[in-house]
Amino acid sequence: MNWHELEQRYGSGVYAQRDIPLIRGEGVRVWDAHGREYIDCVGGHGVAVLGHNHPAVVEAVHRQMQRLTICPPSFPNDVRARCMERLGTLVPGLNRVFLCNSGTEAVEGAIKFARYSTGRPKIVAAKRGFHGRTLGALSATWNRKYREPFEPLVPEFVHGTFNKLETFEALVDDRTAAVIVEVVQGEGGVHPATTAFLQGLQALVRERGALLIIDEVQTGMGRTGRLFAFQHHGIEPDIVALAKGIAGGFPMGAVLLGERVKPGVPGIHGSTFGGNPVAAAACLATLEVLERESLPQRAARLGAWFLERLRAIRHPLIRDVRGLGLMVGVELRTKVAPFLQALAQEGVLALPAGLTVIRFLPPLTITQEDLEVVAQALERALAQVSGQVSP
Repeated sequence: MNWHELEQRYGSGVYAQRDIPLIRGEGVRVWDAHGREYIDCVGGHGVAVLGHNHPAVVEAVHRQMQRLTICPPSFPNDVRARCMERLGTLVPGLNRVFLCNSGTEAVEGAIKFARYSTGRPKIVAAKRGFHGRTLGALSATWNRKYREPFEPLVPEFVHGTFNKLETFEALVDDRTAAVIVEVVQGEGGVHPATTAFLQGLQALVRERGALLIIDEVQTGMGRTGRLFAFQHHGIEPDIVALAKGIAGGFPMGAVLLGERVKPGVPGIHGSTFGGNPVAAAACLATLEVLERESLPQRAARLGAWFLERLRAIRHPLIRDVRGLGLMVGVELRTKVAPFLQALAQEGVLALPAGLTVIRFLPPLTITQEDLEVVAQALERALAQVSGQVSP
């Protein structure tokens, strides 16, 4: 059976698929329908922070599925309560939690809480930023190719230049509810923010009565070498959007709310599946593993090594290597699509981040030996394809 053809025939057409039908995963590796093995540096776009099928998450989900699958937020639940307590005590000052199912939902919730709390309409986001594809999150997203088919979008969204505080100073005013930024822009090319920029944004929003939303959907849960990427920069955001790795592969999102955010009242927001007991159990198991195995610290150590290893590759097509922790981008002087195909032939799956950046988002459980295999595969891919393209 050709699963690729079936998905093409019956799918909506909104995904550009590679002809690699993945059917099994374990740890940092996945296997396709032909038995081919790959080191997975896609990881569900950064979801698989613990790798695939981590025993602790599998056990937690299995146990909870046998006990209670769904409990709407209108009824208290023991597992959800423990999950909210755990999330609400991860960072001092971010003590309240809204649970949902995805990153775009977390961003939508963050925007709504900011507007509700301040009574203001305007949201200032960053150029090259990506925050999701629902209408509110899409309005904060900058790339025209995502936006144009659905315009007009939600009004009162404007964009400043990432890492240039002066452009935000010109946009944030007394109508601004919040500024939303990523600490490392993922889809936008793996661009880390500077400490001066983030600290300047925090001071700016507080001076002008707005809130600071940090989108940690891709950077959170240890990915960058701290549990949350904003912790590298000594800032105290008012709202944090989480998803992807939060439940070790199970769909979940969350919004952490700080002291400057007005408490909600029943009915202003909601989510039917948000905080369901199965997702809550997976989240608790994931947080326990992250802490017990010191995976954020591991990501910091191995990420620093991986960055230096990739920077040691001397090739005329490489423009830059950048990242934070195990969120790494290699910018080329040409389009990356053929190099991603060549990497897959070498047994490594990676992502694009725009047209010219190869993005690596491996599980935090990956070994240095596997990262060396990835680096060597990139060297071979560059050698194989470079003769076929022009810088």
